[in-house]
Amino acid sequence: MEKTLPKIIREVAQNYPDVAALCFRPGRGKPFESITFKDFFEKSQNFAAGLLELGVVRGDRIGIISDDRKEWQQADIGLLSIGACDVPRGCDASVNDLKYILSFTEVQICIVENLSQIKKIAGVKSEIPTLKTFVIFDEPNDEAKSLCKDAGVELLRFEDVVASGISWRENHAGVVEAELEKGNWDDTAGIIFTSGTTGTPKGVILSHGNFITQLDELQERIPFNPGDKAICVLPVWHVFQRLCEYVILSQAAALCYSKPIGSILLPDFEALNPQVLPAVPRVLEGVYEGVNKKMRRTGGIVEAMFNFFVKVAILHSRCLRRMLRKNFRTKYDFIVLSWIVLIIPLILLTPLKFLGDVIVFKKVRAMLGNNFRVGVAGGGAFAKAIDEWFYAVGINVVEGYGMTETAPVVAVRPYNKNIFSCIGTPIRGVETRIVDMEGNILPRGKKGVLQVKGGTVMKGYYKRQDLTDKVLSSDGWLDTGDLAIEGVHGELKILGRVKDTIVLSGGENVEPLPIEAKIQESRFITAAVVVGQDQRNLGALILPNEEELKIWAKENNVSFKDFEDLVKKEEVYKMINDEIQELVNAKNGFRMFEKIVKFAFLTKPFEVGRELSAKQEIMRYKLSELYSKEIAGIFKE
Repeated sequence: MEKTLPKIIREVAQNYPDVAALCFRPGRGKPFESITFKDFFEKSQNFAAGLLELGVVRGDRIGIISDDRKEWQQADIGLLSIGACDVPRGCDASVNDLKYILSFTEVQICIVENLSQIKKIAGVKSEIPTLKTFVIFDEPNDEAKSLCKDAGVELLRFEDVVASGISWRENHAGVVEAELEKGNWDDTAGIIFTSGTTGTPKGVILSHGNFITQLDELQERIPFNPGDKAICVLPVWHVFQRLCEYVILSQAAALCYSKPIGSILLPDFEALNPQVLPAVPRVLEGVYEGVNKKMRRTGGIVEAMFNFFVKVAILHSRCLRRMLRKNFRTKYDFIVLSWIVLIIPLILLTPLKFLGDVIVFKKVRAMLGNNFRVGVAGGGAFAKAIDEWFYAVGINVVEGYGMTETAPVVAVRPYNKNIFSCIGTPIRGVETRIVDMEGNILPRGKKGVLQVKGGTVMKGYYKRQDLTDKVLSSDGWLDTGDLAIEGVHGELKILGRVKDTIVLSGGENVEPLPIEAKIQESRFITAAVVVGQDQRNLGALILPNEEELKIWAKENNVSFKDFEDLVKKEEVYKMINDEIQELVNAKNGFRMFEKIVKFAFLTKPFEVGRELSAKQEIMRYKLSELYSKEIAGIFKE
């Protein structure tokens, strides 16, 4: 395999020049258009030449502040081709984050998507002294030009840089190609700043080799054929989506840009008929909730029939997984006994499962097209109930795990060997081990802290050797900070974050993630956050599902003025409490001290950058600050 990312794209462009690399809508409601690998790579090289003309040299750091669009990869492959590295962020980045990131990395050229990003950065230009040039994807208007002039920053259109690059290459034949050849495995590809679930962002230095290590076996676990399509809905600056795009492009498949919004995503599925959807769990949960909401609105016999066949399919899949050993296990079991106990239930359930497939599930799967092969859940915990639902209705979804510091993949379930309720085995080139809090290696089946070593592990944190030394040992083991357990065949199961562990005043250790996931199985609850550090018992912040709660209120004759008024009703608190107690109890495997004793309602949906990180994970330290009054009220005597 080639030693840098642009060299891989070059090879694909040579072998599949006329295959689509990028698919996009040129405007809202317009049909998809595509760019071939030949044109994609050629444009990236022309942009690279334009950067050389601007004085970019090997090792320079170039900002990219943009959401998903066709120019992103063209610009990125271009700058990587000449040995520069990117410092990426999305359009939702705050002014403070951009000021910190761009000044800390001493960026001289910053590629931006639109006027909004220029406004943010130009306003703090005095604190980013190295910044000299903006390259904008959109057509710059007079306001953008005026802002840049006042800030003393040159403003260039992306297309103009590409055009100047074409002329420059004519007068400097072979220079871009020579720079491309100089690229090495260990060259820095990007400095990706963590989204800050625990505080100030840290710049993770990732090499070309960190990314390419994963392309080896991921092509087997999530395979594409030349010409296949993958719908991309996640922020491309984020390491999970970025790696997914390299996996897709390296196999001569197309990146198809969409949005994680049902009204956009589902029509795009119909238009594109893709094979793969890489997504964070919340996107897949949205598909699950959309189907169930549609059934509830239909009501009557249709809803009853749907619910019946879902229950049958779940029972059938549980029997089948147990008999075929497709469940995560920490101990060896006696398979013959499973067959003796489950063969008759399986036989009885199979005709009903087949009928449900014909009547119901076939239509559900049709929403994703007739080519759909697999969904990939990464970037956060995938709820067991959602995992099981997809498994039961016949939509193949695999769960993966990683972190920015591992570029990001550590493990993922192979699409054709989907072991339920785990993240699969580590990919080739990666080693893992489970250790206790003192660093002693634990045997299989024991819960501890996951450590990772191998070709995907970062070079370190940019200009923060002190932080690097805290997580990366001298012999290359990275402390992930995640709790995990290893199964009988080396599969891993993630159990939560060490820092998320809640210690009650009685000394009991509680992992909040499984409790939150269980509570969120209720259709009336959009989000739940368990709290209780140093308290006698657990509490929770509950964000109700406004639409479902209003429907319930009308059906149960609970009068209300608005949503804020509704959540103050005693009937609502009692109903939600009943839901929580029905879900979190000994019957479902929870211990007595894991019971939610009291909770407080929130009414404003969580937002990225406020309560959520870019990959839509809860930033717990932020919630402690934002909702300190509500949390205090939960534990008030």
